[in-house]
Amino acid sequence: MLNWLIEPLGFEFMRNAIAIGVLIGILSAVVGSYLIVQHMGLLGDVVAHAVLPGLAIAFYIGMDIFLGAFIAGTISTFVVAWIQTHSKIKVDTAMALVFSGFLALGVMLITTLKSKLDLHSFLFGDILGVTSTDLWRTLIIVIAVLSCVVIFYRELIFYCFDPLASKAMGLPVHFIHFGLMAGITLTIIASMQSVGVVLVVSLLTGPATTAYLLVGERYLSTAMWNDGS
Repeated sequence: MLNWLIEPLGFEFMRNAIAIGVLIGILSAVVGSYLIVQHMGLLGDVVAHAVLPGLAIAFYIGMDIFLGAFIAGTISTFVVAWIQTHSKIKVDTAMALVFSGFLALGVMLITTLKSKLDLHSFLFGDILGVTSTDLWRTLIIVIAVLSCVVIFYRELIFYCFDPLASKAMGLPVHFIHFGLMAGITLTIIASMQSVGVVLVVSLLTGPATTAYLLVGERYLSTAMWNDGS
């Protein structure tokens, strides 16, 4: 029985799959918790699908596709914020518009540019096809994002629970917002090869929602104030 469990670990692709699964699971749970606290779980879905135009354009011009995905995902968050602040449309409607618009644009660009980009692999991933390069890239992203979360933990907590108060206290709320969006985008980029941009949404929202239900917002906010934030 033990040999049956250990035998698959003799293959490199199995070790890579397990390693990247653990890394993505940890990173998505941490980053997703800030989305849930802000009641913006849909934003992860928006960014996940908004990277498709960046992938198509980057592949067409010969640029690193992951850099293109990061740029497109970041732009989508600014578009959501711009629609919310310059119109009467609420944030959920703005996210729905950006979600559908960027997804349609991505599919259109892939078709129009006659890109050989494997859309299916980026949408649903291929965890058994993860290479050592993908694993190292994911490890670097995980270390970078989690390090920023640890360093700016109090500022992130304060901003997520009370953006207006954090702005009144002089915190750089725009910088914090951009950093949080960058962390979400990097999480999605790290997950593209393993679980895909569609399934990563479940990793961003599932564990964080479970933790939110078990802990509760009142307890979290009380802990934040007791911590001296």
